[in-house]
Amino acid sequence: MEKYALDYSENIEVNGDVQNIRVRAAEKGLPVVLFLHGGPGVCDRHQIMKNHSALAEKYTLVCWDQRGSGKSYTPAIRTQKLSVATFVDDVEFMLEYLTGKFRVRKVAVVGHSWGSIIGTLAVSRRPDLVSVYIGEGQFVDGDSNEAESYRFCLEEAEKRGDKKALKALTGNAPVDGVYASHKAMMTQRDCLSRYGGAIYRGDDGLVKGLLMPLLKSPEYTLGDIAKYARGALYLTDVIWSDVVGQRLGKITRLDVPVAITQGRHDFNTPSALAKKWFDALEAPYKKWIWFEDSAHSPDQEEPDKWRAALDEILSETASAGK
Repeated sequence: MEKYALDYSENIEVNGDVQNIRVRAAEKGLPVVLFLHGGPGVCDRHQIMKNHSALAEKYTLVCWDQRGSGKSYTPAIRTQKLSVATFVDDVEFMLEYLTGKFRVRKVAVVGHSWGSIIGTLAVSRRPDLVSVYIGEGQFVDGDSNEAESYRFCLEEAEKRGDKKALKALTGNAPVDGVYASHKAMMTQRDCLSRYGGAIYRGDDGLVKGLLMPLLKSPEYTLGDIAKYARGALYLTDVIWSDVVGQRLGKITRLDVPVAITQGRHDFNTPSALAKKWFDALEAPYKKWIWFEDSAHSPDQEEPDKWRAALDEILSETASAGK
């Protein structure tokens, strides 16, 4: 007997663009959970399938490589006019597609980082298709996020006596969330990774921290990883000004249950900003869970605790999906 009744990857057409989804479930007919990865372009199916397949005993897990990302990347993405709204439209399509395909009324949405932007916006637009929204590394306002993240790196570089980083960071603060160059942004992100603001207990730089888990995973071939890199670099360049222009703080109510799983030490999407937004938010159900040994990715940094939290939230909000 196979462990999973559903365990496959397939291409589907999403608003005119061919994109890849990964599905896993122990049996048919289970509630559906859609994972929205970060980035843009930083897919995480390899992490979800490695660390959280135990959830497939109770839920249908759907990991989706978004437009221009991972297995969904093709050179044709460079001919498309892209914006944050493009991806929100894609999320709405996915909600409609998954409710139809799996014959469920609603889908649970888990949004990580960039995924929390398009997730929150899509949930605000289509609460009728969502049983619960679960944020991780919750984004709020782009310019505030980037200013606080940059400040953290500059202060840490000073504390650590990291002269090379100080030289690179000084005078290169983001303006309205946008860095003067791609190099300046990648320098800040590399410092963020090495200083524990992205992965709390890790000191790997940005490239090593992203690349090694991909190379060790059966989910992506070397060709897929090459596409992953091309997509992530391209999407960041093309839509970053629109990304940091988002102001989710203006969303003061969501008509679905809302839970946030946030690392205490997150300075990628700073936790203090996310908590302030959450505390003011109106929703029929609210739950905030701190992860004390995590920064930006509790699902990877404290996987057992995060998986248990997700199961708890999904169980408590199950009636909303019926």
